[in-house]
Amino acid sequence: MTLPSRRAFVTAAMATLLVGCGGGGGGGKSDGAGTAPGESTPSPSGSSGRDSRDSGKAVHALGRSVPVGLRVPAIQVDTSVMRLGLATDGSVQVPPIEADDRAGWYQHSPTPGQVGPSVILGHVTVGKYGDGVFRQLARLRRGDRIVTRLENGTEAEFAVSEVRTVAQAEFPTDDVYGDVGRPELRLITCGGPRSGDGYRDSVIVFATLSEGSP
Repeated sequence: MTLPSRRAFVTAAMATLLVGCGGGGGGGKSDGAGTAPGESTPSPSGSSGRDSRDSGKAVHALGRSVPVGLRVPAIQVDTSVMRLGLATDGSVQVPPIEADDRAGWYQHSPTPGQVGPSVILGHVTVGKYGDGVFRQLARLRRGDRIVTRLENGTEAEFAVSEVRTVAQAEFPTDDVYGDVGRPELRLITCGGPRSGDGYRDSVIVFATLSEGSP
């Protein structure tokens, strides 16, 4: 199967962020973690996502294995992970709006631990069911652990390098989807105040593979 080009990936992913954040009410108010449009939630070191990709020790990349679970202890997330492809309109599929909300891995991105940015999406709210699996994503801080459970029975552990809340109109496509020379992870949801049936902002967590992952 031919994978979509990076341009198609970015376009589709941005469409997902605009329409796939669990709109339709029932989610309550924003958690207040958003910043003004175009600003980033600063990490303690003040580094940017791109800076974090170009520094630090090299770690051994893992072989391909599809993620089946995700744990983020700092925000009490422990979820199964479904595969997401492309919808008929070319946008990235999103997890269904249901009570048993799950995260979803975009299957045309690397698997967690492979070289490149592996992308996992989740809802901030799920309509009448209330909070989504990534409701507290913006509360993560530099150094927090993210553990992906892989289909081959191993785990790939990542450390948060940065958390950004940005206006969707100013989504940093190069920083999020650009080529990187080491294994990284992106967790993405919506945030900030509600705007119509959705949200104004995007919350993006950047993380790098930790040393010692199998």
